[in-house]
Amino acid sequence: MGSFFSQPPEPAKVIVPPKAASSAKPAPITAPGAPTSPARDSAFKNCWSCRVLSGSGLIGAGGYVYWVARKPMKLGYPPSPGTIAQMVFGISIACGGVIIVSDPKGKAFRDS
Repeated sequence: MGSFFSQPPEPAKVIVPPKAASSAKPAPITAPGAPTSPARDSAFKNCWSCRVLSGSGLIGAGGYVYWVARKPMKLGYPPSPGTIAQMVFGISIACGGVIIVSDPKGKAFRDS
């Protein structure tokens, strides 16, 4: 979830049409001496507090969804398919939060 959005977008490839019969030259897209923008994804890969905040929020939301679905079962009501689906959804949200906090893919791509 977080690994897709923390990756920088791939640069767009410009398709150059074949040379036309006219001798007019199109203007270059970027000047050769123009500064390039700094890499923005380094802040996202190293932002521990961002990962902890969003991951713990998802863990808490998933725990709440699971807890609300489990409450009628503790009162003695049999679980319905909707209740089971709600519990699975709550566990899925919490697992997404654990993945964001642990950041398994980001560690493999660190340059430093």
